[in-house]
Amino acid sequence: MRALLSSFGVAVIALGLTLSAQGQARPDAPNLAPYVPTPQEVVDRMLTLARVTKDDVVYDLGCGDGRIPITAAQKYGARGVGVDIDPVRIAEANANAKRAGVSHLVTFHLQDALTTDVSDATVITLYLLSQSNLRLRPILTRQLKPGSRIVAHAFGMGDWEPEKVDSFTDTSDSPRTLYLWTADGKVRP
Repeated sequence: MRALLSSFGVAVIALGLTLSAQGQARPDAPNLAPYVPTPQEVVDRMLTLARVTKDDVVYDLGCGDGRIPITAAQKYGARGVGVDIDPVRIAEANANAKRAGVSHLVTFHLQDALTTDVSDATVITLYLLSQSNLRLRPILTRQLKPGSRIVAHAFGMGDWEPEKVDSFTDTSDSPRTLYLWTADGKVRP
């Protein structure tokens, strides 16, 4: 049943709809990406690439179950903020943060990533589709302070060349690519 629901979900997303965790179409939600959890080893590598420290505020746009902000808090003592449009994912993220003992360091918001104020972020993490990254690019480059880092898993930002690309094969033998940009104060459309 799960495989059938998953296949159905991909088909609906391709039609421009987003699914809630229950598999119901959400035509009101922006089509940024389907929910696909980032493997923990990729999360760790993203945070390492971004050079996260305890002084950072890590925003994960499309946070799903919250694993990136939670890991940033656990491993580095960083503050974390997760944003997602699915209330079930937000509830799951809050439960995961509580279970991990980092609720004092992370918060999760039921919100559209395209309308989120990220101006206090020092690190942004993304696992969204290419067109979603392009929609976010002017928002991020306008709001982020110079020196803030953006790390994307699997998808780039159009003609904005990354400062670093990390391509590797994970332990399940899947190829992975991570991209790193550093905000420089220039707004990119």
